[in-house]
Amino acid sequence: MEVKVGLCNFVPCWYTLNLKVMLVISSREFRENQKSYFERVDKGEQVIIQRGKDRAYALTPINDDDIYFNAEMIEKIKLSIEQAKSGEVKRVTTTEEINDLLGL
Repeated sequence: MEVKVGLCNFVPCWYTLNLKVMLVISSREFRENQKSYFERVDKGEQVIIQRGKDRAYALTPINDDDIYFNAEMIEKIKLSIEQAKSGEVKRVTTTEEINDLLGL
């Protein structure tokens, strides 16, 4: 969304601001109008769904990079399982070994 702001203290000073719209709706409103809110998110709006008093969820589109269990990840998991079965593992039992493994 583009917003123009002008006439600061009677002096023309035009600024263009790129603002994202954030919309907070109830879970009931979302259920009743899902298609509309999905379309708004697709256009770049941020939609927050309020559920009760203390829970909220962001409606966000995802792409292939956001899906953890894509074909490449499944192959890595299968390889790891095979390596574990054949004993190709590194065992760590102490805090120091864990820190070394993680590079801490």
